[in-house]
Amino acid sequence: MAYEKVAFVSSGSPKAQEAFKLLCKRYGGAQPEEADVIVALGGDGFMLETLHVYLDRQVPIYGMNRGTVGFLMNEYREEGLMEHLDKAAETVLNPLQMIAECADGTRVEALAINEVSLLRQTRQAAKISISVDGKLRIPELICDGVLVATAAGSTAYNLSAHGPIIPVGSDLMALTPISAFRPRRWRGALLPARAKVKFEILESYKRPVSAVADSIEARNVHSVTVEERNDVSLTMLFDPEHNLAERILNEQFTP
Repeated sequence: MAYEKVAFVSSGSPKAQEAFKLLCKRYGGAQPEEADVIVALGGDGFMLETLHVYLDRQVPIYGMNRGTVGFLMNEYREEGLMEHLDKAAETVLNPLQMIAECADGTRVEALAINEVSLLRQTRQAAKISISVDGKLRIPELICDGVLVATAAGSTAYNLSAHGPIIPVGSDLMALTPISAFRPRRWRGALLPARAKVKFEILESYKRPVSAVADSIEARNVHSVTVEERNDVSLTMLFDPEHNLAERILNEQFTP
C-alpha cells in the first residue's frame, strides 16, 4: 500500500528526538491527525502509548526502535523508509477492556493492548477469586497478583510471570498468576479470546489490590472484569521478514 501522508512521533529520549528531527527533515511530516500512517520512534512503551493515543483514528502505526527492547518495533533506518512502509505487513489487534469497581464507589474503564494485571498494594498477599463466563473457577487465589494477557502481550509481563507465549491469530488469551502461594500447583490457563473473566477481591479492606490496564491504574479495587473488545481494532505495521507473528513464534525457541 502506498502511503501519502506520513506523520512522525517520538518519545522524549535524546535518541528518539534526534531521529525525529532527521526523518522530518528528510521526508517532511504530516500532522498525526491528518496522516494515513504514523511512524513511532521510541521503545515498546512508547509504541503502546502511541497506539492508545491514536486509537480512535484507526490509522496504521509503524514503529522504529529508538528505545531498549523494541519487541513491538521495526529496525531503525533512515534510508528507504517509504519503500519499507509500502511493503509492510499489517497485524490487527483487539485490546482487552478492564472495568474496575473501586472501594470508594468509582468505576474505572480502560483498554489494554498487552495485559490487565491485578497487584497487591501492601506487604500482605492478595486473596482473589476468579470466575470465567460466570462460573467460579478459583475460589481463593493467594498471590502477589494475577493477569490476563493478549497474544501480543503474552511475551511481556505474562512471560516474566511464567505464562505461556500465544501465537498471534490463535484467538486465545492467557490467565496467569503472579507468585501464587495457593493453589500452589496452579500455573494459569489458556482461555478463548471471547471469554469474560471476573476477579473478586477477598478481604479487600486489609489486603488492598490495584488493577492496571497497560498504564492506567485503579487503586483499591473490589472487583474487576476483563474481556476482549472485538469491536475495537488497532493496526500495526511490520517488515515482512520480521513480523509480529514470527517474533512471538521465535520467542518460544529462544534459549
